[in-house]
Parts: sequence; C-alpha cells; structure tokens
Amino acid sequence: MAEYHRGEMDIQEQASTFHAFNLMTKWGSLALSVLLTMLTLWFCTGAGFLGGLIAGVVLAAAGIFFLREKPQQH
Repeated sequence: MAEYHRGEMDIQEQASTFHAFNLMTKWGSLALSVLLTMLTLWFCTGAGFLGGLIAGVVLAAAGIFFLREKPQQH
C-alpha cells in the first residue's frame, strides 16, 4: 500500500468540477431571478408584459455586468 503524502495528489479534475459547479450556480441563479421578476411583474402587477420584459432585460444586463469573470491580475 502506498504512503500518503499531503499535497502530492493531482486535483485538477476536482478543481475544474468545483469551478464548473460555481459557474452553473451563478448563472442559473441569475436566469431564475430574471424569469421570476418577469413573470411576477407580468401576471401579478399592472406592469403587464412590456413592464416585466423591460425589468427582466435590465436585471439580466446588470447581472451579466456584475457576474462576469474578472481578469486575474498577477
């Protein structure tokens, strides 16, 4: 049986999976919040379809601006 040496195992696959999970969670949350905002304004207020669409587009644009990947500085 091989001995365990801390820090010697290749964890590239685990790191890639973690990064992908975080990306899916982030963008999925944005998509759900845009959809819920649009549907709520459309059906539950007097804003109607156009009001819900405008609010959804604004929320989507703000979310994309704030959630995009930032370039890493060295």
